[in-house]
This record gives sequence, structure tokens and C-alpha cells, in this order.
Amino acid sequence: MTHDPDARRLAPATDRNREPILAVLRRVLPASGTVLEIASGTGQHAVHFAAALPGVTWQPSDPEAAARDSVAAWIAHTGIANVLPPLDLDVRREPWDIDRADAIVCINMVHISPWAATEALFAGAGRLLAPGGMLYLYGPYRRDGAHTAPSNAAFDAQLRATDPDWGVRDMEAVIALGSAQGLSCEAPVPMPANNFSLVFRR
Repeated sequence: MTHDPDARRLAPATDRNREPILAVLRRVLPASGTVLEIASGTGQHAVHFAAALPGVTWQPSDPEAAARDSVAAWIAHTGIANVLPPLDLDVRREPWDIDRADAIVCINMVHISPWAATEALFAGAGRLLAPGGMLYLYGPYRRDGAHTAPSNAAFDAQLRATDPDWGVRDMEAVIALGSAQGLSCEAPVPMPANNFSLVFRR
């Protein structure tokens, strides 16, 4: 099956954050198994991480057809073998179209979606992940009800102006969702540009 190379989308932030994220993923992901990526977006992360982590099978997904087309085009462009075709997966739509995963990775979705999507993400992780499984989140968060930088406060205002249901979330509220699903959060990992990595383990 051929894919239109023009379908490939580019997100400049991906080039900036992929190496810091990869450094954390190398430490926390299993050496082998299936990694489900939620909200894969352009697909740039999927092919970069799969190339760097050849022991895992990377399963991208996205609810938007244009995003899935971009992911598929990136896979075709790079020829990386351990990336599967993207799934049409909306975290709020049950059941998810995947039977099992050893880990779930979700980058920059929590603040660019309604809170109900984050609730559904954790509920799905609670169903899908076996003991020892892990969920990785990346993005900006408030801590103790306050933004960690003025730029994050401005970003939050911009998000909420775009959609009142979006916004930078309270880290404590996200960690509580994990606890309710039997997922315990490791110490948050500070990342460049006032972001954090959150690693939850079952």
C-alpha cells in the first residue's frame, strides 16, 4: 500500500522534545513488548522512538483520520519495521481496538483535550495494563494549584480561549486518577520548556 508523502505533517515541537522524552523512555519502557501510543499526532514521535527502541513493537493511534494518514506516511517514508499501522482509537470510545499492551505512551494530549479524555485514558489504562505495565505522560502541569512558569500561564490562557474544556491540568488531580486505577506515579521528572514526564506503574 502506498501513502502520499504530502500527508506527512510536521510539528516543530517534536524535534525539540523527542530526545529528552526518549531519554526517559529508555529508562522506563520494557525492553520488549507492545507500546501503545495514544494521540500520536503527526507520527514523528512514533517513528523516532521505534527506530531508537528496536526491541519493542510501537502501536500508534489517533482519533483523527488526517493524523493517521500522517502517521502512515511517516512509517512508509522511514521504512521502520517495528511500527504498526495506526489505530483509529478515541480514548472515550469503548472498547479500545487493542487487546493488550505492555506500556502506554501519551504525549501532549492531557491539556489539549477535555478532562473527560484524561479520565477515559486512565480508565482504559486500568483495563488494558497487566501488573507491571506502565503509562507515560508528557506535558505541562500546574503544581499545588499554581503554574510552574509564566509561559505556562500564558499557554493555559491560550488553550482555554481556543476551547474552554482544554487547559493545563493540576498534576495532583492527574495522579489521583492513576491511583483510582491502581497506577502509582513515580517522582515527576522535570523536562525542558517547563514540562514534566509522569510515569505510572501498575
